[in-house]
Formats: sequence, C-alpha cells, structure tokens
Amino acid sequence: MQAARGASLTGDANEPDDIQANRPRGLRLRHLALFAAVALVAYTVDVVSKVLAVEHLSDRPDVELVGDFFVLHLVRNPGAAFSTGTGYTAVFSCLAIVAVLVVLYLVRRIGSAGWAVALGLLLAGVSGNLTDRLLREPGPLRGHVIDMFMLPNWPVFNVADICINAAAVLILIQVYRGVRIDGSRVPKDER
Repeated sequence: MQAARGASLTGDANEPDDIQANRPRGLRLRHLALFAAVALVAYTVDVVSKVLAVEHLSDRPDVELVGDFFVLHLVRNPGAAFSTGTGYTAVFSCLAIVAVLVVLYLVRRIGSAGWAVALGLLLAGVSGNLTDRLLREPGPLRGHVIDMFMLPNWPVFNVADICINAAAVLILIQVYRGVRIDGSRVPKDER
C-alpha cells in the first residue's frame, strides 16, 4: 500500500519499493517545512508592519509612496473589508479561530508544494488579523485590525489581507490544475 502511495505522489512506479516507501515521508516533511516557513515569515512580516505602522503613522498625515495611487494611511478597522460588519468584531474573531483550526487540520494531509504555500499564506493572514482582534484595543475578541495600505477605490488593507488573497488565488490554481491537498491528481475526466 505504501509503495503504491509513493508511486502516486512521485509519479515513478519504476523505483524500488524502499525508495517509494521513503520518498512520500520525505516529501511530506518538506511540504510541512515549506508550510511552516511560509506561515512564519508571512505572519512575522504582517505583525512587524503593523507595529511599524502604529509607531510611525499614528497622528500623522498620510505618506504618499506613489503619488496618490499608493498611500500609507493608518486605519483601525473593527469590521471586515470595506469596514463592513463593524458591530460583529467578536463574530469575526470566532470565525478566524475556526479558520485557523481548519487550516491546521488540513495541513496534516499536505502533499503538494502549491498547497503548502497556499495554506501557509492563509494561516499567516488569518492569524495576523486574529492577533489584532485578540490583543489590540478595545479588548480581546473585539480588537481592531491595523490596516495601512491604501489604493484608489479599494479598502485600506494590510499584509495579512494580501496573504489571504494570495492564498485564495493559489488554492483556485491548485483546484483548476486538479491537485488535491495530498498531492494526488484528480483524473482529467472527473474535473
């Protein structure tokens, strides 16, 4: 069974059984390491950028980086995108906790580099905004998310939001390519 699984993940059924049996575990560990590295780096960048934004943008005028096209503008957002649902901050916090748990459950089956990166970014993004909701004013589960990047006709956003959107794109690409979380492929006739 393990040899057959190795062949499906690596695509090479001509390798000796002991190589096929060992490769999936090694691949899985590499995918888990990639997931952890992406999640840790992206989460750290998000948290550091928010600390710097609060430190350098509080009580100051906007900072134009590319004219009025790309501006640093500090916002404390109690809601979701476009500041919707501002009265439901605790609900968003609970949903974020559930999302973190779901990602951690799914990552146990990781068998693809694409899924490792996507889930790492998703975990970093959700965790980054959840950290704000847990630790920032006005209090636990009600904290306001720090946003600082502003484009014309777009909600002010942060690194965590970028991670979540990049993860969504990567997940759609994996689904379109027919790559399951475990690295196996959906047969073309089933797509």
